[in-house]
Amino acid sequence: MKTHELKASPRTTRGNGPARALRREGFIPAVLYGPDSEPITLSVSHKDLSDILQGVGSSQVMFNLNIEGADAPRKAMIKELQTNVVSQRYLHADFYEISMDRKLHVMVPVVVEGKSKGMEEGGLLQVIRRELEVICLPGDIPEEFVIDVTELGIGEAVHLSDVPKGDAVEFPESADFTVVTVVAPTASALPEEGEEGEEGEEGVEGGEAEGAEAASEE
Repeated sequence: MKTHELKASPRTTRGNGPARALRREGFIPAVLYGPDSEPITLSVSHKDLSDILQGVGSSQVMFNLNIEGADAPRKAMIKELQTNVVSQRYLHADFYEISMDRKLHVMVPVVVEGKSKGMEEGGLLQVIRRELEVICLPGDIPEEFVIDVTELGIGEAVHLSDVPKGDAVEFPESADFTVVTVVAPTASALPEEGEEGEEGEEGVEGGEAEGAEAASEE
């Protein structure tokens, strides 16, 4: 996984008022924390962060946080990202400091390519899991899992055990669940029992971050 450079500045003020003032100036409040360090309150450029995340197409990004006045950059990933539900602008970011020799639990996006045989016969392609959880060292995090569905017929599926991952990556789940399947046109479009379908994301406004969990150390 590529590491992206991001500038950050120490932040001494807290609360909703100063946070709104920061956003008006094109910055967002942020915090950096980790298992071996005290939390640091920061501010980062909304544009710089947005450009990186939109370019990657995911919040699963490794950063070199270049903090003003610090001796060296701090390597981190986004733990939580709070977004305004209406404008979709970022409101607050939590960065989790990582160590390159400690394994992480992270979510990796699933990308489907090809047109399946089943779809050509009138079947419906269902992506049951849009992301897969993995355990690996930061340097081994895949950008995405690409699944070729060209040979998939009606009633056939790609399961977790079929997803190529390499020796450096582990799947924590023990169940061999369905990731992608092709169903007959008359079949239900719902995920199989006990499996996850797509979930919407709910944005929130104001104060400190409440967002989607991105990474945690093992």
